[in-house]
Amino acid sequence: MTEAHAPGARGPQGTVPLAVPNIGELERRYVLEAVESGFVSSVGPFVSEFERRFADHVGSKHAIACSTGTAAIHIGLILLGVQAGDEVVCSDFTFVGSVNPIAYLGARPVLVDSETRTWNLDPDLLAGELDRRAAAGEPLPKVVEVVHVLGQPADMEPLVDACERHGIPLLEDAAESLGATWSSGRYAGRHTGTVGAIGCFSFNGNKIATTGGGGMIVTDDDALAARARHLTTQAKVPDVGYLHDEVGYNYRLTNIAAGLGLAQLERLGDFVAAKHRIAARYDEALGDLPVVLPPRVDGLDATYWLYSVLVPEADGRGRDELLDHLGALGIGARALWRPLHAQPPFAAAPVVGGAVADGLFERGVSLPCATELTESDQERVIAGVRSFFSS
Repeated sequence: MTEAHAPGARGPQGTVPLAVPNIGELERRYVLEAVESGFVSSVGPFVSEFERRFADHVGSKHAIACSTGTAAIHIGLILLGVQAGDEVVCSDFTFVGSVNPIAYLGARPVLVDSETRTWNLDPDLLAGELDRRAAAGEPLPKVVEVVHVLGQPADMEPLVDACERHGIPLLEDAAESLGATWSSGRYAGRHTGTVGAIGCFSFNGNKIATTGGGGMIVTDDDALAARARHLTTQAKVPDVGYLHDEVGYNYRLTNIAAGLGLAQLERLGDFVAAKHRIAARYDEALGDLPVVLPPRVDGLDATYWLYSVLVPEADGRGRDELLDHLGALGIGARALWRPLHAQPPFAAAPVVGGAVADGLFERGVSLPCATELTESDQERVIAGVRSFFSS
């Protein structure tokens, strides 16, 4: 199934798409150049150039391109020493790709609820749990994984403080937040993914920039970067034959995908600006309705990767009814994720909090916000949402 025919893409009935890739002539030119070069697998000039340019863009010393964002998290956890039997704190409200790599390693997630202010991992709950464990002499988690959900940066200062107080490394899952930054405080001018020991990004087809499917690890640590490159290339060492000194992974991005990614990176500023324009228009047009708009927190500069609102339950009508209403109008909205504590593979995981994540799922709706949405598309979305509340 191609992106053009994926759920929420513009189809023959004129569906307004939720989030689809913005592919132009530059992407076609770079991909064709990659094909014609003969370097079509994980070796080729576009891979190294994409890594270099990506690291420069986000302000990181190293970038290592991976086949998926999930692979990037998997390797990131290995780099930080996670092994079978360890615990890893993870945001409860996130896509399952954030937590599956923890299970790959035989480790156990500890799911921490969100705060209402940013919809991200609650710093007070994290600090309280770490302090409680330390005081009781209980084992501390090996790593804390913070997810910047829906393009919204987390409030990192208290999260970093809690981790540093207990000597716990922090991994940032920035899969959804490429282009998001902090504009005040300790991390002013920094991009998401560059504060923790490891940052991980995704270039899936619905992300703000895509390689069709891919990811990136960023770090300022020379040793971690070198091991990431080693592990993602099957742990192969220089030798006359095929010699591998540990279990490795076939996780490198292809040269063709990197060509697409490099073109997307060159256009990222335009994509972020488009997301901001759409978010501002929706804010203005929907602000008088009985919905909770996406977080807008001073100093935390979101990209609004998926512009999402919370819908009240009134007179037996709520999230599901709004989704049905918009679907009938050809508007490709969708619900937010079910919390990880409600997912069968992680039902036995320890949970700290949970009520906020439940509420985000039960009330959350993502509205179409593809970067190429026309003004007419946006008006259809606005009219569709408004007509639901006036009916």
